[in-house]
Amino acid sequence: GDTFSVHGNGNQVDDKAFHAVQKSFVQVQSILNQNRLLINEINQNHETMIPEELNNNIRRVVDLYADLSSPSPGRRRRRPGRLGGKLGHKRVRHVNES
Repeated sequence: GDTFSVHGNGNQVDDKAFHAVQKSFVQVQSILNQNRLLINEINQNHETMIPEELNNNIRRVVDLYADLSSPSPGRRRRRPGRLGGKLGHKRVRHVNES
């Protein structure tokens, strides 16, 4: 076919260029949709943070400050909630498979 065609407003547009731009817009829209899904997942993860986890984290911080303020470095107190000095735990990120 012809390289040029007339579209609704009377301008001549190169069909190949038009399709290339259209393809790019489709790719951009796909990436933006993926970003939207990722942002929604991040927001859901923040909303599901349970109060117990938050309280445990606060308790660990209090324990660390108590350890720092103890008079003798060799005399550190051990409190419940501290697992051998290890802090925190890994959060599992669930990925939706499409």
